[in-house]
Amino acid sequence: QVQLVESGGGLVQPGGSLRLSCAVSGSMVSIYRMGWYRQAPGKQRELVATLTTSGSTNYADSVKGRFTISRDNAKNTVYLQMNSLKPEDTAVYYCNKVPPVGDWWGQGTQVTVSS
Repeated sequence: QVQLVESGGGLVQPGGSLRLSCAVSGSMVSIYRMGWYRQAPGKQRELVATLTTSGSTNYADSVKGRFTISRDNAKNTVYLQMNSLKPEDTAVYYCNKVPPVGDWWGQGTQVTVSS
């Protein structure tokens, strides 16, 4: 059974940084295209960052240049480095395959950007 545990969220001021982690058990992150998603209140969940098996990355326009997705195969963990955070980045952040698999959704981690 695959389990994903997201962590690293919190309250941060505009312009600040956070590093999210997604620890995966029961499967290997290196063999799948992985992504970070977010869901803001009243909005649909959206894909913000993708990491392919070859290491290529892709980002939503709203986070391009500010967010960086990466993985540590030895730790079976996917990361999202978020810099220059804006209030509109406030959301619950999740990791999953791209495209997502229902059984792979974790509990997410809350990111709140506010002064």
